[in-house]
Amino acid sequence: MAVLVTGGAGYIGSHMVHELVDAGEHVVVLDNLSTGHRWAVAEGVPLIVGETGDQPLVARLLREHSIDAIIHFAASIVVPDSVRDPLGYYRNNTANSRALIECAVNGGVRNFIFSSTAAVYGNPATIPVPEDAPTLPISPYGWSKLMTEIMLRDASHAHGLAHIVLRYFNVAGADPKGRTGQSSATATHLIKVAAEAALGLRPKLDVFGTDYPTPDGTCIRDYIHIIDLAQAHILALQPGKQGFYNLGNGDGYSVRQVIRACEKIVGRPIPTVEKPRRPGDPPKLVASAEKAIRELGWKPQYPKLEQIISDAWRWHQAHPDGYPD
Repeated sequence: MAVLVTGGAGYIGSHMVHELVDAGEHVVVLDNLSTGHRWAVAEGVPLIVGETGDQPLVARLLREHSIDAIIHFAASIVVPDSVRDPLGYYRNNTANSRALIECAVNGGVRNFIFSSTAAVYGNPATIPVPEDAPTLPISPYGWSKLMTEIMLRDASHAHGLAHIVLRYFNVAGADPKGRTGQSSATATHLIKVAAEAALGLRPKLDVFGTDYPTPDGTCIRDYIHIIDLAQAHILALQPGKQGFYNLGNGDGYSVRQVIRACEKIVGRPIPTVEKPRRPGDPPKLVASAEKAIRELGWKPQYPKLEQIISDAWRWHQAHPDGYPD
């Protein structure tokens, strides 16, 4: 199978590319390198530097490489940034996705897998969150992703575009083989920031909001290992699969709990500073992922928070400055 991976030089995309290559698939990467790195792309995989919204470029790639499936990661992902720059998020996440979907339809792509987010649920009333929970985002980031889900639904009805939407909870960790990891300088992932603070690469870790209605006042999130996430995409490439699925482990950890777990693994205190809440952050997001387990045959290999942190910590120790530019 020939697979086009958009955003394949980024954190999640680069892990996906390695897993696809390991599975024997032919892979092509399209990335504008705004947050990705050439060095992150698996050896031998073509990297085309460009935008997903560049329809002539995308159409040529689909034709020249006889692309069967698209896995679409390319997006802006920082929730507070989306509140400050909503139009930028709608341009990059929604308008560019619309252009890509149109190319997929016109190019006869058989399968489209979309990287969505738990942010489409907003502040859910039910925890763990099932896939049929109301989709009421509380940030432009969440809305930009939900709009793409809706476009895929409508393109499926009108044009028969087979697609799967995967709604991620908090993705963390790194390739256990040490081939790639989180290296985006602007990434705000809690475990990445904690590792950098432990290494002295930043003076402290900011804890945003300590007055949430949770046991210790900090936000609760569900963490999923990057490799488990990538494996769910491999399963989503199976013929005949359609629908939307949550990807998480079903276990919620507060910010303070994650920091304590990080301190235990790195063997030293991590300096923290309490800050006000950030806009767009719900108090609690934990996945119900039984649907993916049941229908895709997905079974997480690395469900423990300690494993997720350990793999991330090994990556950051070995690559304290990330990838070279």
